[in-house]
Amino acid sequence: MSEPRDLLARTAELSSDFLESLDERPVLPDVDYEALRAAFARPLRDEPIDPREVLEQLVSDADPGIAGIPGGRWFGFVIGGSLPAALAADWMTSTWDQNAGLFALAPAAAVAEEVAGEWLRELLGLPEGVSYGFVTGCQMAHVTALAAAREHVMRERGWELGDRGLYGAPRVRVVVGAKRHVTVDRALRLLGMGAPDVVRADDEGRLVVDELELDDRPTIVCAQVGEVNTGACDDVEAIAARARGAGAWLHVDGAFGLWAAAAPSLRHLVRGIDEADSWATDAHKWLNVPYDCGIAFCAHPAAHRAAMGMRDGANRDQLDWNPEFSRRARGFPVYAALRSLGRSGVAELVERCCAHARHAAEELARLPGAEVLNEVVLNQVLFRFGSDEQTGDVLRVVQRSGEAWLSGTTWDGRPAIRVSVSNWQTSAADVERLVGAFRAAVVDAAAV
Repeated sequence: MSEPRDLLARTAELSSDFLESLDERPVLPDVDYEALRAAFARPLRDEPIDPREVLEQLVSDADPGIAGIPGGRWFGFVIGGSLPAALAADWMTSTWDQNAGLFALAPAAAVAEEVAGEWLRELLGLPEGVSYGFVTGCQMAHVTALAAAREHVMRERGWELGDRGLYGAPRVRVVVGAKRHVTVDRALRLLGMGAPDVVRADDEGRLVVDELELDDRPTIVCAQVGEVNTGACDDVEAIAARARGAGAWLHVDGAFGLWAAAAPSLRHLVRGIDEADSWATDAHKWLNVPYDCGIAFCAHPAAHRAAMGMRDGANRDQLDWNPEFSRRARGFPVYAALRSLGRSGVAELVERCCAHARHAAEELARLPGAEVLNEVVLNQVLFRFGSDEQTGDVLRVVQRSGEAWLSGTTWDGRPAIRVSVSNWQTSAADVERLVGAFRAAVVDAAAV
């Protein structure tokens, strides 16, 4: 069998080959599912295979189905790439193979996570003393934060959730905006809290604060900074004032929008976030660390630990702040990314992506029949063409071209197209290629 050093050296070569190909390869190949399945679905052999042969075959078989997500022409959903320092740290994370649930098992991982968590708190403008848990993504960050919220509001009503459970417990009212992300509803379902009460959203997707009616029931209010289609941010400052007046818990979904706090020119969009009780965000979006990494923050550490905690120890055990026991050492790539960028680098990355989004919106709006539907305040551009059929046809032509990839969506009951600029590698040239692909697609669709 190959020596580990030789195998890892070859892995580095293949990884570099892939990264260097991103500018030229189709962003999302036209995948032949049956061929892809056939390539992988070999019989499992009885005898071992040399690891290098396994690696070479894996790369070859997978290549037709590998999306160019790390590259600058990926505009689908809200997905970042991997900063070089974060990617390197993630390789080391796999090499070290630490079980980062307990300090005793992985002291360096625990300390790196502590430091990175505090850096994130400061960078995002959150209050001193907040607790945090590194999780898989914003979905589990919502679960973690809302579990802490439920613990807190029920304890305030005299119900000890850890001892008595949910049977017979007072109902917790959850209030959300009409344009919240689906992961909030899913988190509520996972926590057994049922469907939320919905407040109308305005034309940009912001919760209409004047229609937020609260009373003395145990209540959790979910605000949003960064609507997934428009990038719009709720008026968190006004929502926080109403929540405080009613004794409600305020949770902020900031999957990507929370990072506006790190950019001086955008910080006004998230004014009031420091007044919330919990926050959820992703590092694998705008911080551009490898998948997967989300973070839950909580202004009430006692409630956070009561919801998640398992142990009492002298050092911080990560499993006390998130739903996982065995877990990857996610703090290492975050630590490396933050050290690599520094405060100014994070701000520049966020502001640059937003500038590219504004430029894309300006250019797309010039295409025949195109209409930009949102005020581009962050990194999201929402647009459509004259008819629903044309919108779908043009999008499919662009996706098949391989020049760029982005997703369709639905806005106010009609098909639309969403551009998300979240990757550190996206350049002005990448935006021009995107616009050029749409320009060509408009002509192609008209010819059909």
